[in-house]
Amino acid sequence: MSKDEIFYPEIYCAEYLRRLNRFVVECRMANKVVEAHLPNPGRMWELLFPGKKMYLAANEGVGKKTRFKVIGIEREGMPVMLDTHYSNHVAEMLIEQKQIPGWEEWSVQAREVTFGNSRIDLLLGRGAERFVVEVKSCTLFGNEIAMFPDAVTERGRRHISKLVQLADEGYRAGILFLIQWPRSSWFLPDYHTDLAFSQALFAARDKVEIKAVTLEWRGDFTLRERVKEALIPWELISREMKDSGNYIVVLRLEQDKSLSIGSKGTIHFPCGYYLYVGSAKQHLTKRLERHQRKRKRFHWHIDYLRQAAEFHAAIAIRTPEPLEHAIACALDEVADWEIAQFGSSDCNCRTHLFGMQTDPLHTPAFIKVLQYFRMDRLERQL
Repeated sequence: MSKDEIFYPEIYCAEYLRRLNRFVVECRMANKVVEAHLPNPGRMWELLFPGKKMYLAANEGVGKKTRFKVIGIEREGMPVMLDTHYSNHVAEMLIEQKQIPGWEEWSVQAREVTFGNSRIDLLLGRGAERFVVEVKSCTLFGNEIAMFPDAVTERGRRHISKLVQLADEGYRAGILFLIQWPRSSWFLPDYHTDLAFSQALFAARDKVEIKAVTLEWRGDFTLRERVKEALIPWELISREMKDSGNYIVVLRLEQDKSLSIGSKGTIHFPCGYYLYVGSAKQHLTKRLERHQRKRKRFHWHIDYLRQAAEFHAAIAIRTPEPLEHAIACALDEVADWEIAQFGSSDCNCRTHLFGMQTDPLHTPAFIKVLQYFRMDRLERQL
């Protein structure tokens, strides 16, 4: 195997339009709208923007429901690999070519090896020694920081537990994160999105070798020579990874409504998406769960709006740093309107509720704000 190995004999370029469900997207190719299988269950909010260049290949095999499958998408002029089916193949290639720092003496003995009820991606060998390795593809990254996962992964947490168990049984154990972006210098577990996975990874760090390397792909999805290790700042992770911090709740109002908001009286709300900024000094997870429910005792202004609006997303920004005011100011710059003095009675902000006409999760300006507060702002601490 070599970096110039061709994974896809023929690649088609298309324009990404929208995601129909977790595993199917709609694209425009040669003036025709086509559906393609997306072999990646991640959210990929930072990548899947309408109009972006998407790379497709033939979806071969019996019983396939779509003619094409997605293999990548373009970001800032560079291809990003999205096809997770090749992760083990790429990892094996890098290990065999001695590209993983500290693992140069190991070679791949087998793939997808069963241990009890679990299946481990790679089994490495060095003489009589055995090394079990799980491989994860990382497609969440900001300027210099990459994170995994971008969606809650109970399966990933179970993998960590199994690796710890195997380490206790005498195996050498490791996790290899393949960051599909060459500019990343740092890797962190995404404790904003999946606190349980992140805590499990942090707890396992003394028993499980955790490596992250960056990859750079050509347009034909062969690897460039540049493969580098991303550093993992455990001290920073320990400081930031708490069940507290700030959050943004996104609601959707289908039609214009005038609502009674407690002591504030009646307020008119245009239809659209609403972004509410809040904070929790502890139990942030429970706070977000509360905001999702309709049945509850009214306490905050947002509770009244929640009765009329549909829940769309709850986005945690975990940190001991008080960012509520800064987040509100940033959203003010990208929002289409605001509801004055809503949810901000205990601070100097004009409001904590902002409106957008389009889905913020598919709006680059909002995702850029999210990227900054979740990742990019941490760069100054590294």
